[in-house]
Amino acid sequence: MDTVVVVHGLWNRGPETWFLRHRLEAEHGFRTEVYQYPSVSGSLGETVEGLRRFVRHHVGGVHLLGHSLGGMVVLHMLNTMQDVPPGRAVLLAPPARGCAAADGFLQFPWGAAALGASMREVLETEASLEAADREVGVIAGNLPLGLGRLFGSLDSEHDGTVQVKETRVPGIADHVVLPVTHTGMLFAPSVADQAGAFFRTGRFSGCDSP
Repeated sequence: MDTVVVVHGLWNRGPETWFLRHRLEAEHGFRTEVYQYPSVSGSLGETVEGLRRFVRHHVGGVHLLGHSLGGMVVLHMLNTMQDVPPGRAVLLAPPARGCAAADGFLQFPWGAAALGASMREVLETEASLEAADREVGVIAGNLPLGLGRLFGSLDSEHDGTVQVKETRVPGIADHVVLPVTHTGMLFAPSVADQAGAFFRTGRFSGCDSP
């Protein structure tokens, strides 16, 4: 039985991924584990190294599922570290090409401290899959409800926090857009089912082009 390691997003610790993990286990036959990390106080390098250590003890296939900032942690690990077990990766709404909502958040005096070092570093780099050697898929949302609209100018399709165009990572195997919000995707059966399909086949069901 393959394992799916779930990497949570900013300001979270993992319990919010319970529904997603439960469906991957009950409906798709995977074992799941959560990699917890200090999303605000920790640096991106420390978090990525911690994830590498977390997945290396597994024997057999290990798939990776990262939400938002967690998706970027997964992406950075795949780009910089080759000594991790084989498997596929699914990124949920990763701010891979910037994040207008986060940029707007940073305009407030307390914004930098609230976002933390990892997210600020993510915003300063444009992600790609140049060094990755495995199949990666991205799930984006386009239900435009969320607090991100209050902080940034979201001028195209978005999930309330991250715009679809900000999730397009060069070199990915597949990309699909679903009618979900940034947080709501953690509770949507369609997201769990698409992730399960990608982990099994390397492709989403009914996807758009990468």
